[in-house]
Amino acid sequence: MFDFLFNSSKSVERDLSFIGVDMHSHLLPGLDDGAVTLEESLHYFKLMKKWGYRKCIVTPHIFQGVYNNSPETILPVFKSIQAALVNAGCDIQVEVAAEYMVDESFIDTVLNQPKHLLSFGNKFVLIEMPFAAASPYIETAIFNLVLNGFTPIIAHPERYSYYFQQPQYYHRLIEMGCLFQINMLSLSGYYGKSVKKMAINLIDQQLVSFIGTDMHHLSHCEAIKAFTKTKEFYKLSKRIDLKNNTL
Repeated sequence: MFDFLFNSSKSVERDLSFIGVDMHSHLLPGLDDGAVTLEESLHYFKLMKKWGYRKCIVTPHIFQGVYNNSPETILPVFKSIQAALVNAGCDIQVEVAAEYMVDESFIDTVLNQPKHLLSFGNKFVLIEMPFAAASPYIETAIFNLVLNGFTPIIAHPERYSYYFQQPQYYHRLIEMGCLFQINMLSLSGYYGKSVKKMAINLIDQQLVSFIGTDMHHLSHCEAIKAFTKTKEFYKLSKRIDLKNNTL
């Protein structure tokens, strides 16, 4: 589909419509370490529309003690963004979910209030772990999410360096019922060579279902803009059986 791009110059035209839906970003203002102001959020949404996205599923962090978000804090901000997009004439579709840190608080929600989870698509729930050490609750979380009819999507598994020496665990997570989402920024080398290598390794093993921007701020935006104009990005993307456009 994109073969004609590889016969041109080093830089190619940015068109991400083949991805269609971004399902991991932090573009709701003032909720976490992502966008700060409404104006900043609008700028990013307009840019994503220009890149070819038809939908953006925003996923603010829910991390007890760090980002104490909940549906009660997230949904009003989401509604304000929807109204602002209409007023600005930007017709990109925006939906809301969350990126949940797998901790004790998350386990409590899954066990006792699963209906309160901010899911998207076909009952997908985006989850993450700390970068320093694996969550001791990860298998409990996965088991109970699946038991309640949800499909866990593990955000940026290529960034969990504690699994690099036990790559078989990635297969265990898939076998338990998870799907994987990698970051565009990882493929660009933004987080370092080892993360990029693991991202490509997961692609080669056909373990990746989604690709996300995980956009937080301007430096992410600029890195994505630069990388998605390269031949390497399109070549890597062609090797993933992307499910983004099914959302």
